[in-house]
Amino acid sequence: MVFKSGLGSKGAALANAISYWISVLLLALYIRISPSCKNTWTGFSKEALHDVPKFLKLAFPSAIMVCLEIWSFETMVLIAGLLPDPELETSVLSVRLQPQHKYLVLHDSLWARQCNKAAFFSPDLFPKLCLFFLFLSVRVSNELGAGRPRATRLAVWVAMFMVATESILVTIVKILGRKVWGYCYSRDERVNYVGEMMLLVASMHLADGIQAVLNGIARGCGWQKIGAIVNFGAYYLIDIPFGILLAFVYHIGGKGLWTGIAVAVYTQMLVLLIITVLTNWVKEAKKASARVFDSMIPIEASQ
Repeated sequence: MVFKSGLGSKGAALANAISYWISVLLLALYIRISPSCKNTWTGFSKEALHDVPKFLKLAFPSAIMVCLEIWSFETMVLIAGLLPDPELETSVLSVRLQPQHKYLVLHDSLWARQCNKAAFFSPDLFPKLCLFFLFLSVRVSNELGAGRPRATRLAVWVAMFMVATESILVTIVKILGRKVWGYCYSRDERVNYVGEMMLLVASMHLADGIQAVLNGIARGCGWQKIGAIVNFGAYYLIDIPFGILLAFVYHIGGKGLWTGIAVAVYTQMLVLLIITVLTNWVKEAKKASARVFDSMIPIEASQ
């Protein structure tokens, strides 16, 4: 649709919109015909509205927590368009952000194969990116609700170890392949600029993976408000202002914007890591168990 139809960027946007609708239809079809989904939908009932305000108190901060991070990256791409060579800077910034998603897509898809086959019908990268951390959130919340603080702590550190190991391996691959990565997209000599930025990007990959795990833990523990505040501070009080300062005042260009992103990611990781390490999991398990019992529907009300 981009080249054959002559629609250009509009064709890319249209193709993306069509893929979303195909995803909806395939998911609906899967839910309708899959035997594994027969017991998940029993029709409408007033019990479904039980404790909706409590869910909304978690849902809105959780959405803000995720959106703040995404919007900050999009903002940086737009800011890159104000640099002296906007075509080069925006292209490189976009190309460098994309592999951050693609790396985790492969990893999370392996988890999706075991835990959520329907996720494979989604053409969007972001749901697959979040799958592992979604499953971690569910695991943490389930263990806390069941009153098992030791199992919660184990799940947290196992996830940290897994992501740290994979992040180190991918960082090595990025460093070794920094001079050839840009040629996957173009033969233009200017793509050498991608290689120059690769070391900077690779330096933040480990922190990026760990902060993503910590965000999943925060959601599983019900710390959405804390996570939203941390993300806002890291990306809007540090990332964007610091990136603009380096890019336009000190004339570092796109490297300055990426430095701002890197500093924000490390800040986000350190703050969330401190919160996680200092967490009293026994206390959190008791609080979660209390919330579970408070939200239970009385037998008389459910009949």
